[in-house]
Amino acid sequence: MDEAVGDLKQALPCVAEAPAVHVEVHQRGGSTAKREDIKLNVRKLLNRHNIVFGDYTWTEFDEPFLTRNVQSVSIVDTELKIKDPQLNEDGPSSENLEEETENIIAANHWVLPSAEFHGLWDSLVYDVQVKSHLLDYVMTTLLFSDKNVNSNIITWNRVVLLHGPPGTGKTSLCKALAQKLTIRLSSRYRYGQLIEINSHSLFSKWFSESGKLVTKMFQKIQDLIDDKDALVFVLIDEVESLTAARNACRAGAEPSDAIRVVNAVLTQIDQIKRHSNVVILTTSNITEKIDVAFVDRADIKQYIGPPSAAAIFKIYLSCLEELMKCQIIYPRQQLLTLRELEMIGFVENNVSKLSLLLSDISRKSEGLSGRVLRKLPFLAHALYVQVPTVTIEGFLQALSLAVDKQFEERQKLST
Repeated sequence: MDEAVGDLKQALPCVAEAPAVHVEVHQRGGSTAKREDIKLNVRKLLNRHNIVFGDYTWTEFDEPFLTRNVQSVSIVDTELKIKDPQLNEDGPSSENLEEETENIIAANHWVLPSAEFHGLWDSLVYDVQVKSHLLDYVMTTLLFSDKNVNSNIITWNRVVLLHGPPGTGKTSLCKALAQKLTIRLSSRYRYGQLIEINSHSLFSKWFSESGKLVTKMFQKIQDLIDDKDALVFVLIDEVESLTAARNACRAGAEPSDAIRVVNAVLTQIDQIKRHSNVVILTTSNITEKIDVAFVDRADIKQYIGPPSAAAIFKIYLSCLEELMKCQIIYPRQQLLTLRELEMIGFVENNVSKLSLLLSDISRKSEGLSGRVLRKLPFLAHALYVQVPTVTIEGFLQALSLAVDKQFEERQKLST
């Protein structure tokens, strides 16, 4: 991870009175270009364009130097620094715990920033400012730690809980948040560590018989936290498993040791949250079953629901842009954003016709999860296109049919 460098205020006099600009540059693998040369050419790129504040990414460049050496340049309206993250190309490793003849995969472990999560943050679309609120939360935890705020007077636990129905992107958001914060805080931490605890193994009947494995696993996490050059994220997916294990104990369905194991997990969370370089990220699909003892520990309890028609429009728009970039949809045609449609009062003309059709498809897609929505362009092509290239008109017709089929299949499953 390279150190963050560069102040854009002089390079961008046009935004001197505007919010500060944060730029992330992803250098191509194998590029040997010097950091200063990349920074100079990125500044030239920014000077050639009027910057619209909000997330924006370039993946295609007119300048040959950038085409050869840079995969993407992303703008976010936050800090005044250029970040040049070196993405870790390795996939996740497994954290194994041995017990007698058994070998348990207790967690998956990524070194951040990871190539696996590149672009994930931008692909997640929500109706409220969920992403910015989560970023602000972590920045506040660091500020309070830096300023030595007395935690006995003002309490914060470094615990985030994302809850809501399945398929809404909760786990993906946790991973994307870890990646984004690792890049954002690269001047403070050299790299990030993401540990995703395997809840199904951790809280199974067999595993609950040996509480010492829980302590052993969290000791590995503690070893990572002890490296103050690392920003550590602990992800517990489906945290309602804590409740399931404790309730089973009370009902007599599990050995009494199981409840002690779950209590040990909560104790370990309380131990590691004392460190300033750790964030605990959790998700739950079944809100009413979340353990009250855990809910009390969460600083932020953020509901993540199914996307609205406006969010669906943005998701579909990004999918269409990707298919046009890959020339599966050809020729390329410009689509209007929802804001541009609003500006013209949703009046249909030759320019707005296709965008209005996409808006209609988005409205009838309400109720589908983000996970399903991201699959629909693939299903539309597989079921209704089946040729290498298609016009955007043809693809939108196929997409509309795929949406209808999705609801038909859902109806059949529910009867």
